[in-house]
Amino acid sequence: MERIKISLPATFNFSTVIVIRITDLNYGGHVGNDVFLSLAHEARQQFLDKHGYAELNFAGTGLIMTDAAVEFKRELLYKDEVRISVTASGFDKLGFDFHYLMEVKDGERWLTAGKVKTGMICFDYAQKKKVAVPAEALKKLNE
Repeated sequence: MERIKISLPATFNFSTVIVIRITDLNYGGHVGNDVFLSLAHEARQQFLDKHGYAELNFAGTGLIMTDAAVEFKRELLYKDEVRISVTASGFDKLGFDFHYLMEVKDGERWLTAGKVKTGMICFDYAQKKKVAVPAEALKKLNE
């Protein structure tokens, strides 16, 4: 059976720590696939905010997700501290990828819990059409 393998960039320029809540758990007693993407979404919002942006205000345009992939490595459980590192890469005319490294704290170590990639394009929600990546945003996200 073919498995998804996500190649991550060598460096990340942002990270945040999120503690797993009881409401993040599924019937199996651990974080499910939907919550992995929700955690990535939260980290992405924090990353954008750090740069003065939001998904609906990205240097004068919006962002919309075109695809997502998750590679699970470890369970995430109630009260786990999860460090999520985020970077943007693979820029082209209309979009780029966000990559996320999710690590769970194990004593003094951080162990890989998952890898996520989301493809994003710039989108004008008023006109309902794809638009070019703003030069300002390209510069900021590559700093």
